[in-house]
Amino acid sequence: MAAGLFGPIKPIEASQREAGHSLRPTLSWPHLVALGVGAIVGTGIYTLTGVGAERAGPAVILAFAIAGAVCACAALAYAELATLIPASGSAYTYTYSVLGETLAWIVGWSLILEYSLACSGVAVGWSGYLVGLLESTGVHLPHWLLGGPHAGGIINLPAVLVSVGIAAMLMAGTRESATVNILLVVIKLAALAVFVVVVMPSFNSANLDPFMPYGFGSHMQGGEKRGVMAAAAIVFFAFYGFDAVATSAEETRNPKRDLTIGIVGSMALSTTIYILVAVAAVGAVSYTTLGGSPEPLALALRALGHPVVSWVVASAALVALPSVILVMMYGQSRIFFAMARDGLLPRRLSSVSKRTGTPVFVTGITCLFVSLIAAFFDVGEIAALANAGTLLAFISVGVCLMVLRRRAPEMPRVFRCPAPYLIGSLAVLGCIYLLVSLPSSTLIRFLIWNAIGLVVYFVYSRARSMVGMDRPAVEA
Repeated sequence: MAAGLFGPIKPIEASQREAGHSLRPTLSWPHLVALGVGAIVGTGIYTLTGVGAERAGPAVILAFAIAGAVCACAALAYAELATLIPASGSAYTYTYSVLGETLAWIVGWSLILEYSLACSGVAVGWSGYLVGLLESTGVHLPHWLLGGPHAGGIINLPAVLVSVGIAAMLMAGTRESATVNILLVVIKLAALAVFVVVVMPSFNSANLDPFMPYGFGSHMQGGEKRGVMAAAAIVFFAFYGFDAVATSAEETRNPKRDLTIGIVGSMALSTTIYILVAVAAVGAVSYTTLGGSPEPLALALRALGHPVVSWVVASAALVALPSVILVMMYGQSRIFFAMARDGLLPRRLSSVSKRTGTPVFVTGITCLFVSLIAAFFDVGEIAALANAGTLLAFISVGVCLMVLRRRAPEMPRVFRCPAPYLIGSLAVLGCIYLLVSLPSSTLIRFLIWNAIGLVVYFVYSRARSMVGMDRPAVEA
């Protein structure tokens, strides 16, 4: 058993041997690109354009580019590590194999938070879209079914139903759910393309002047942080999700080729889409009109006299948003699966259905966890916790890339990240900056979550670790 500064290290060879021993490989690169785009292009582009414009003005375009650049550095690091260690677990597995078990637990525990809150938040958002669309057609559902106690109701039933439906799809089989996801992604991209085509003819360069009304650096103004970098810290969170592609490593037919295409391809495509939509929105409508709107794209269309197109785009969002829940719930179940297979969580969670080749039990547990949060809680205030977990994972992956290049430079790599020390440093420093830019209350809650996680680790998980007991986890 290898040991490091942060506990036992799981040999890379062990993680490589695990690939293919449990989950059924059914995915190819189109599925992976769709998984990545499905997770990345979601509620963020439909809502954060307005939030970013409020903080940076027309320079929200630059904020998207900067956030995309930081995420691209992390994506390149992920691509090298995912092809080198093609096992489920993404950042958790890489950290375990490079930095040690204790840090791996913290990263895995943080990813559980990220995926759970992301799923729940999108489910609640989807419920809001559904209710709004129904009410616009004269259909009014009982209020007690549409929100938890915080909203004066009893349960958010639509959010629960969409969560259960997505979980059932994942239980049916990874390939089947990934194929449905491709259809949802096509609908989502088609709606954004319609927005750009309809809005771009109204582009007026005067709307871009002044381009940076609040300057470049992040600073307090009007009770909140403003500036291009402040906006970048917000819109960055519209990008995360590509790491879910890395969790599919064991279910990929040709991981050496397809993981690289899936991770890098989904990031490049999503960044291009974001910038195009931002240019169209702030170029056609003043940023003062869009600023702070929860539905900036629909607002822009209505302001330009396109109410029907606005309804179509909103309807497409309602149809396509479940793709975000699907990918996030998929990633959550695979993190649970990897940690359970290593013995850090109950081993029952690593069982796989012989019929579908998917972890049905752990998907059900994930669904229950997500549904409970979506049903009874207002996740708006704590949604930033998901972002904190993501940033910590990205920082860890950047560090793992550089450490492994130094520790094992001779190891054959299918994909080699260009300028690894520069790319790794940019990913780490960029994510640290964005992490400390989060609200203080969010950072405190994130520390509390991980303090609870460390108690679980030292009380339960450490003594049951397959690596800690020097037993091959692949026998699970």
